[in-house]
Amino acid sequence: MTAASHLATLAEAQAQIPQRPRDAHKGMFGHVLCIGGGRGMGGALALCAESALRAGAGRVSAATRAEHVAVLLARRPECMVHAVESPTDIADLIASADVIAIGPGLGRDAWATALLDAALSSGRPLVIDADALTLVSSNPQSLPAGTVITPHPGEAARLLGITTDDVQADRFASAQALAERYGCTAVLKGQGTLIAAHGEHTHVVAGGNPGMASAGMGDALTGIVAALRAQRHDAFAAAWIGAVLHAAAGDVVAARQGEHGLLASDLIAALPAVFPRRMDG
Repeated sequence: MTAASHLATLAEAQAQIPQRPRDAHKGMFGHVLCIGGGRGMGGALALCAESALRAGAGRVSAATRAEHVAVLLARRPECMVHAVESPTDIADLIASADVIAIGPGLGRDAWATALLDAALSSGRPLVIDADALTLVSSNPQSLPAGTVITPHPGEAARLLGITTDDVQADRFASAQALAERYGCTAVLKGQGTLIAAHGEHTHVVAGGNPGMASAGMGDALTGIVAALRAQRHDAFAAAWIGAVLHAAAGDVVAARQGEHGLLASDLIAALPAVFPRRMDG
């Protein structure tokens, strides 16, 4: 912790989530478009899309390779899944989205690069993770206003042009450097996840456990943050609230079944339990 940091708790995060009105409808809670799932990597996108649904987005669409459509629909029929082979296939989806989450399973080929370019030029709020961050690191530039990035230490190192050891040696400085260099909100994942943005006290997540060191956890976080953005939280709030809820859901699962073998799918299923309950019965 530093003098310019804040320990963010579950109680604080829950207090920022408004109670839904009795006459609520799906149009009030935003449309998240999840882009990714290159060849052989459809699972990452499925986790991202499902977490966005569990985190309360009104609608979630997934844009992916045609080979993944049937599997994603079978896993989560509430998600609208679309085959995308070129940027022209995604224009209508982008136009209808309130927030874009891009990166889970995206890959780094020409298809991935073209879809990332489409997202960056879309004018929509973005949550960028995984392979999309590696593509961004190859051409560092200020990102569109309101963007959230969610790197692990290795991805942060590539984005900053330093080593992973350098990132871990001073995580606070690294998180702030990411936010400043890319003009965004940066979520530096790891033990004591950090959320940094220009003009904000860096938030430190109170929660999480070693069982969360498994594949797919970052994809789940991306979907949660995107869902909160779609529900009208600003970038910094969506990032720190989402990171706290993500950690809390992991702790719920660990308390129930232990840390060993904790899966991202387990965490996603536990998400409703860490959101605030209704106070009017």
